[in-house]
Amino acid sequence: MKKPPSPSDAPVKLRVGIVLMPNFTLTAFAGFIDALRLAADEGDHSRPIHCHWDVMAASGGDTTTSSCGVRVGTSTLFKPVDSYDYIVVVGGVLHGGQRVSAPVGRFLKQAAASGVKLVGLCTGSFVLARAGLLRGHLACVSWFHRDDFEAAFPDQHVVSSQMFVVDRDRLTCAGGTSVVHLAAHIIELALGRASAVKALRILIEEQPLPSKALQPEAVVSERATDPIVHKAMLLLEQQLQVPAPINRVCAPLGLGQRQLERRFQHDIGLTPAQYRQQLRLERARWLLQHSALGLQDIALECGFTSGAHLARLVQRELGQSPRAIRTGKPQARATASSRR
Repeated sequence: MKKPPSPSDAPVKLRVGIVLMPNFTLTAFAGFIDALRLAADEGDHSRPIHCHWDVMAASGGDTTTSSCGVRVGTSTLFKPVDSYDYIVVVGGVLHGGQRVSAPVGRFLKQAAASGVKLVGLCTGSFVLARAGLLRGHLACVSWFHRDDFEAAFPDQHVVSSQMFVVDRDRLTCAGGTSVVHLAAHIIELALGRASAVKALRILIEEQPLPSKALQPEAVVSERATDPIVHKAMLLLEQQLQVPAPINRVCAPLGLGQRQLERRFQHDIGLTPAQYRQQLRLERARWLLQHSALGLQDIALECGFTSGAHLARLVQRELGQSPRAIRTGKPQARATASSRR
């Protein structure tokens, strides 16, 4: 029986340095590094044979705390940049602006000057942009953070309609599960498609998706000028699946329900409940057009009680049946004679 290669006698084909920002997104980090782990060895042995990675802290110390409170062991030592093919920055929550410390800034700029490819996972794109390393490059951010990105970097070219963007030596992605498809893209370039497919199959993911695969679009259908209303809109979208009372979003905003309703009406001419219903219907429309989920699953995903309830609302509010929306075929409205 053929003996599997050991880490000492197999060539390392992919070398990755990972920089964790304070309050980094654990899903982005775990998804990316697990894809590397699964591609690095035969089966699920998890030995860093074909891929090697170092995890470094942006803030010093031997651990870095993620946004959910889980700590990950890190090294504060930045190796020479030519030790890596890619430097990956895992961003975190945006409160505080994703500050770039002097050591991290120097390290990233040295890597860029040496031709090392830079990767921004989730809000890691904010870090690269703040360090001036996305100028002249197209960046990808989540629709959820696009307004923040455009406000912070008004001259930066950005998209939020696809999973990830590869623009020469800069790679950025929307976060969430898009990170494993960006990792698969990198793995395929270094190790071949079979390794990328194998990693995703073990992660119970689809075949590697291309960079232009759609990320779920923002379903915000009204633009708020009142910052409190804008924050409430985001909270409502985060709780879209939950059939909870509107007052659940009031406490984090420091407002009562009556106050919030008045501000919504003044700003966008809708109540929070009407706006949430609009969000749910637009999300249901998107899922009908871009997914293979059944009507019952879409209903639960969007916070409706049943597929039948959703079908009635879609027909009444959007003027088409779910089937017509899914197939892209316009549905003729019934005439008075045909209804007799």
